[in-house]
Amino acid sequence: MLNFEEDFTPAVAPRMAAAAPMPAVDLADTTPAPQARRMQAADKRVINGSTDVNQLVPFKYKWAWEKYLAGCANHWMPQEVNMSRDISQWKDPTALTEDERRLVTRNLGFFVTADSLAANNIVLGTYRHITAPECRQYLLRQAFEEAIHTHAYQYIVESLGLDEGEIFNMYHEVQSIRDKDEFLIPFIDTLTNPEFKTGTPQADQDLLKSLIVFACIMEGIFFYVGFVQILALGRQNKMTGAAEQYQYILRDESMHCNFGIDLINTIKLENPHLWTNEFKAEIRGLIQKGVELEYRYAEDTMPRGVLGLNASQFKEYLRFIANRRCQQIGLDEMFPGVTNPFPWMAEMIDLKKEKNFFETRVTEYQTGGALSWD
Repeated sequence: MLNFEEDFTPAVAPRMAAAAPMPAVDLADTTPAPQARRMQAADKRVINGSTDVNQLVPFKYKWAWEKYLAGCANHWMPQEVNMSRDISQWKDPTALTEDERRLVTRNLGFFVTADSLAANNIVLGTYRHITAPECRQYLLRQAFEEAIHTHAYQYIVESLGLDEGEIFNMYHEVQSIRDKDEFLIPFIDTLTNPEFKTGTPQADQDLLKSLIVFACIMEGIFFYVGFVQILALGRQNKMTGAAEQYQYILRDESMHCNFGIDLINTIKLENPHLWTNEFKAEIRGLIQKGVELEYRYAEDTMPRGVLGLNASQFKEYLRFIANRRCQQIGLDEMFPGVTNPFPWMAEMIDLKKEKNFFETRVTEYQTGGALSWD
């Protein structure tokens, strides 16, 4: 996470002197010509920066670079996961209850398009407004991970032989899913509008608001009912291949959320005039709305108790998560006194074990460049 002790004091750029007549050139003069001032780390800004975005170093935002490296080391692909057991269970009419099947299909109905929305928001919107190359580097990695997640959901749908038309159109046809997407779309439209430019307090607040919606609400709240449900299936030895992929996705999304929070807090530090009381009240209202929408989705995906879970537990859990998101960006708790009814989820997020809980394959997948051959 962001180190708040980092120095964000801008270096003062020298003013350009008025143009003067060019002196006569002495061809015998061997004095080296003065070089243009090289970029300094202190000159960088996350937004509205004037430094060269093509120069990755010198680093200022080392936390962003470290997250990029961690994301690369955690690389995985969906087809590495064996889905044969899931296929057998899905075909067996006695292996899963109707409520469990509804939970799986509703989950996929939301997620198959959610990560595409996130990727579009990064590639077509957020990336072009961020002027720190270290942060841009992570955003490129994040966009690729969103593509992997969309691939993973498609791989599950295909493996189980589900009706692709039904699953991929749920974000149009299922109200609880549609409501979440309609909440997000205006914030995507803001950043992807070709006419949108930062540089004014209003525009900068609009950018900051969109970043908070995606990091703290979409990736930080909207994904968590689905994660709990599918991982709870896996804990009961059901749909273990799908649950394994959700576990990897949860690890990735946790880092996306943390990166987004660091980005938000850095923008606040560099632009404290944006963090007004009125703006904070607006953000709290958006988080409240996000909790309500995700709770409706929880009720829709599991109208009756299933897997030892029920909708009222999710109300407590979503409030617990919302409190954490508020604290992470410097807001007061919205729901005092709530606790986490699913403490085992913390273990799923901290995915540093030798193997996952299904004992199916090595979880700490590393690319060749991250391995030690000693």
